[in-house]
Amino acid sequence: MGDFNLALVIVAIVVCVLVFIFNLYLLVNYQHPDDKNQAYFPKFVVVLGLSVAAISILMLPADVANRQACQHAIYNGACNLTLPMKDLWLAIYIVDAILVFFVIPFAMFYYEGDQDKTVGKRIKSALIWVIATAIICGLVLGILYGVIGKVDFTVRHLSSSTMSFPTTFQLSSGQPCIGNGARQCSAFTASASSETTWTMRSTFPEYVVALATIVGSVLFSIFGGVGIACLPLGLIFSFIRRPKAVITRSQYIKEATELGKKAKELKKAADALHQEERSGSKGRKWRKNRKALEKELLHLEEDVKALEEMYPQGEKAETTWAMTVLGYLAKLILGVFGLIVSIAWIAHIIIYLLIDPPLSPFLNEVFIKLDDIWGLLGTAAFAFFCFYLLLAVIAGAMMLGLRLVFITIHPMKWGGTLMNSFLFNVALILLCSISVIQFCSTAFAYYAQATAAQEIFGHTLQSLRGIKYLYKYNIFQIAFVVLAGLTFVYYAAFVSFTFPSFSSFLKGHENAA
Repeated sequence: MGDFNLALVIVAIVVCVLVFIFNLYLLVNYQHPDDKNQAYFPKFVVVLGLSVAAISILMLPADVANRQACQHAIYNGACNLTLPMKDLWLAIYIVDAILVFFVIPFAMFYYEGDQDKTVGKRIKSALIWVIATAIICGLVLGILYGVIGKVDFTVRHLSSSTMSFPTTFQLSSGQPCIGNGARQCSAFTASASSETTWTMRSTFPEYVVALATIVGSVLFSIFGGVGIACLPLGLIFSFIRRPKAVITRSQYIKEATELGKKAKELKKAADALHQEERSGSKGRKWRKNRKALEKELLHLEEDVKALEEMYPQGEKAETTWAMTVLGYLAKLILGVFGLIVSIAWIAHIIIYLLIDPPLSPFLNEVFIKLDDIWGLLGTAAFAFFCFYLLLAVIAGAMMLGLRLVFITIHPMKWGGTLMNSFLFNVALILLCSISVIQFCSTAFAYYAQATAAQEIFGHTLQSLRGIKYLYKYNIFQIAFVVLAGLTFVYYAAFVSFTFPSFSSFLKGHENAA
């Protein structure tokens, strides 16, 4: 098998195949009926993007396993017979950047193009936008790499006199160095002038990964900080605000009539927007009205779902109501478990990253002890915490996207997700996955030490000129913890993030009854 470890290669291939099959399953079940048997290129990009995101998250525990593959070897050079993780890291993140900044925008421009135009014109229009984006990104990357694409390492020059090696000696905390009466080594007694900066130019792929990480880190700090709190609390408050009884038929008819009137009004608004689009008047006002319509449609769907939950119909109405009750119980259990994980994450960030020196390795020690129980148990727990952080980012993006005017809503719905929404969410996941890996490699530096990810994200990235100060002063970690704290406070003060809608009215009406 050449220079690779056979077992790791087999596991990596099997995992990649399973990830691809699972993402294909998600695409088939989430896609909108209007996209069936068409839009094949956007679908390919969706499956590829989701696979790259999942594999990138799994690569960090794989990197740890790759490091451990040779630690118990009985012959020299065993560590040369493992996976080339550094090359794999750079390759998958270059693919990540190409997908986020070029391929996905092209697919979105093509998919959202005017359906009345020919395929050639839609491709031409999408290529113009993508080429313009590529030129701008290329110029920015080239200028930044040429001017400040260097790595500054702080080093200390040490020197000492020579002496004969003693025949007997004992080293202790009182005498850590060899020598007559030596109490401190040269590293402790060296003057500040012995420090100097060693500068070298980083490779261009590493620099691309670094800049993509910065962009993703900004989004990660915002979405992840909000999501780490709203993900478990949203599930818990969903249970608290659940429908506690079935409404009467007269109540159902009354509320269904109101929702029907609202649906007709929204259809008229949608037809008017479509007419404006056909006439070519797609200005700022049109885009604003479209976003407002998307919000109203989403709220209408939530109201219809809430009404259906409170008045199940059909021959198996009792079974449907029982499944609804069990579903809310499952949300409560998952919410409590997620709350424990979120608190553990925030505590770990404060204890291990923000306090210098760290009070304790905390979760790092937990993973090591789990590995002592069973070889892959700690690695599995490590992978779970990384995945949970990515889920928190997605939850935070969906939560803020529903409430901020300047963020386009692209909700994911089972059996009702259009390809542009798929592509938008895949781009968000890909962009944030880089930052999640960087964040995890820093937060679990003790457990993931001596890995290729540590070399890229723990040393090179944090020493890049102009970027290192963001990591030196823990800007992203502080923003993450602050936003998480504010979200917890907001939930405590205002119960939950909800819009006044028909669903809240229905539940309040049912409770009063």
